[in-house]
Amino acid sequence: MASEEYRRIGRHLIAKGSILDYYQDDIELPDGSVSKWDLIDHKGAAAALPVLPDGRILMVRQYRNALDRYALEIPAGGLKNKNERRRTAAKRELEEETGYRAGKMELLLKINTTVAFCNERIDIYLATDLVPGKQHLDPDEFLHVEAHPLDKLVDMIYRGKLMDSKTVSAILAYRNKFE
Repeated sequence: MASEEYRRIGRHLIAKGSILDYYQDDIELPDGSVSKWDLIDHKGAAAALPVLPDGRILMVRQYRNALDRYALEIPAGGLKNKNERRRTAAKRELEEETGYRAGKMELLLKINTTVAFCNERIDIYLATDLVPGKQHLDPDEFLHVEAHPLDKLVDMIYRGKLMDSKTVSAILAYRNKFE
């Protein structure tokens, strides 16, 4: 009888990128055969679901190369390194992208974005007691801040207009927990 376990027996770096590394792993399968599996190693990310006092949610509209179009998302960004605190990264990204600072940040949920081939984890924080300030965009960021009612965003999810996994997860988790 074959083992029920999978075992990594080798890992080879194929390409090193600025935000992720691409590896090819040799995996021993439960029947004893060996297969090559792709792995995208990501340092991780953090995001914020910023809720204004009137209940509207701040969103950012930005161009996404992988989609070749603009996407409406919650503010988010990668960790500076694997040891950066995710709450710190979420606060930074919220202020950089929207100009708002949060008086209160509460962990809403943790997600893995694409478990079949990528280890990216995003911790998503509920950001409240917002104080307006000034955006601090990176040189390659050109985004627009928008405020939307929760019901409109939920409707956009179910009509296929909002498909970003972190954004969908955050909005539905917020609605389930607080509405």
